[in-house]
Amino acid sequence: MKSLLLRLFLVVALGAAASLAAAWWYVTRPLPLARPVVDFTVQRGFTMREAAAAIANAGVDVNPRVLYWIARLTGKADRILAGSYEVHAGITPWLLILKLSSGDVSQAELRLVEGWNFRQVRAALEANPDLIQDTAGLSEAEILQRIGATESHPEGLFFPDTYLFDKQSSALALLARTYRAMHERLAQAWETRNPDLPLASPYEALILASIVEKETGRAEDRALIASVFVNRLRNGMRLQTDPAVIYGQGSAFDGNLRKRDLESDHAYNTYTRAGLPPTPIAMPGLDALLAAVRPPTTDYLYFVSRGDGTSEFSTNLNDHNKAVSQYQRRTGS
Repeated sequence: MKSLLLRLFLVVALGAAASLAAAWWYVTRPLPLARPVVDFTVQRGFTMREAAAAIANAGVDVNPRVLYWIARLTGKADRILAGSYEVHAGITPWLLILKLSSGDVSQAELRLVEGWNFRQVRAALEANPDLIQDTAGLSEAEILQRIGATESHPEGLFFPDTYLFDKQSSALALLARTYRAMHERLAQAWETRNPDLPLASPYEALILASIVEKETGRAEDRALIASVFVNRLRNGMRLQTDPAVIYGQGSAFDGNLRKRDLESDHAYNTYTRAGLPPTPIAMPGLDALLAAVRPPTTDYLYFVSRGDGTSEFSTNLNDHNKAVSQYQRRTGS
């Protein structure tokens, strides 16, 4: 009897070991893929069964029921995370489960460029195929409200940078990140401002920085350009900056700024109105923010483009007029 029981025990043990070995072989063997890289998305609220079906439908040769049971038996079926994923050759069922439960999602990127206006920012968001387009159809006011902004105008509120995000992320969530980034950089810059800066608030610094950004042809001139505008504000002179006038024209601007445009009064015409325009005119980068709050001490009140991206700076109108004659008229401006 003992001998029979021992043999039965050995048979069961060997059977169990064989089953475990077979199971281990299955969960650790590479899965065939329909393509070298297979992308799939686990939607929010998906169960493990739904995720397994989505994976198989995307081109991973795995039995959805088996994948579900692997996740359930290992305690990970309730831990899967939503997002977009990509898998490559060599992926196994076990690695697939680990990827889902750790949220190892694939990422995309969005680049926001210094000097862009909000129309360009919104166009970039809505053209990105990896974002959930939840800004579509919203007004500017609705967008600001949904990202938690306190301002009433969106221009200049978003920090230009390259942002990585999980595929199928919310466009509104990404925009909120860029909004917070600008507020953080602006607050840090404002804390380091010159003590005699003729600006009343961080928002005024943002407005000035946006003008500096649009006026800068070469990075080495940025600080001097900021000094010109700060000197003009301090002296009560009008800023007379063309980019603000152009911004105020909006989509009506045809690429040619005429004398009558400079004489036509509107909120952004810094030739007809003193002080800063009411809002930023573009997204300034960090260097423009720092230049606006920490400009060097100069006597410059004027500058004109030399035609090569650099600027000629002057302390008085007579020298400025000579520079205009020398550079702009020579280049046909």
